[in-house]
Amino acid sequence: MEIILKQDVKNLGYAHDVVKVRNGYGLNYLIPNGLAMIASSSNIKINEEILRQRQHKLSKVKMEAEKVKTAIENVVLTIPAKVGENGKLFGSVTTQQLADVLKKMGQNIEKRQISMKDEHIKALGTYTAEVQLHRDVVVPVTFEVVAG
Repeated sequence: MEIILKQDVKNLGYAHDVVKVRNGYGLNYLIPNGLAMIASSSNIKINEEILRQRQHKLSKVKMEAEKVKTAIENVVLTIPAKVGENGKLFGSVTTQQLADVLKKMGQNIEKRQISMKDEHIKALGTYTAEVQLHRDVVVPVTFEVVAG
């Protein structure tokens, strides 16, 4: 079945994309939760008109995302963490801590925009995370976990 996404859905698509999904996924999850609507001919026409109107706004948002990208792409973030005797962390480093460090730098980035290969980092060292600023702008960010 074809549906039109109302919101960004991870691993499926972005808002206003027309995607094909299995009937059960669309009818039992996406549509009842308000994430999508059925792609009828009238809904597709409405969606195309919305996209035309938003195109100018989206280009401005993308330009702002490019500015943020240039500001953070070559910076190495330092995240202090409490460490035990053998270099193992008490707790772990998460995307929330990365978002907090980026906010201190003056960048308004939410934790859901950041993805790491390891969900929770539990050792000292240098790691890389990806920050998705826009659907077309993804920035690799290097961060170092140090004893603090």
